[in-house]
Amino acid sequence: MTPQRVRLDKATGSLELHYADGVIALLSGEYLRVQSPSAEVRGHGPGEEVLQYGKKNVKVAHIEASGHYALHLHFDDGHNTGIYSWEYLRHLWDNREHTWQEYLNKLHRAGRSRDPEVQVVRFVVPGSEVARVSSGYIFGTNTNLRTALFEFLPEIAETQ
Repeated sequence: MTPQRVRLDKATGSLELHYADGVIALLSGEYLRVQSPSAEVRGHGPGEEVLQYGKKNVKVAHIEASGHYALHLHFDDGHNTGIYSWEYLRHLWDNREHTWQEYLNKLHRAGRSRDPEVQVVRFVVPGSEVARVSSGYIFGTNTNLRTALFEFLPEIAETQ
């Protein structure tokens, strides 16, 4: 479905699409970037996908028409190889909740973050849950996790 109006909000780096059925789709730069239809992101076949992480602050910097069927998006992180058909853009909007949650689940399974400033490291401590260490903080539901982690990694305990 071809939108009646396309607008790039330069301040937020989001794409706004107005449709004849009254839908106004607002797609963030991050969402569009991590869902890029490019071979760089999708690969050339099943199992070749490349998980995009650290893209939380990415914005759409520039848009160009690609014939009458699509948009060519340029992102401020330098990515510009995806051609977004009108059908694909509408699909991204209509399926945004499921698609976004699926992406977040993939990030979690891979131990990656949306934030480019955060590096997630996982330690497996015998007898406790997986801890996530990020920017010097330890998160977990086990109240004895910090003690268990320090017993498991004594060199960290000495620096505390």
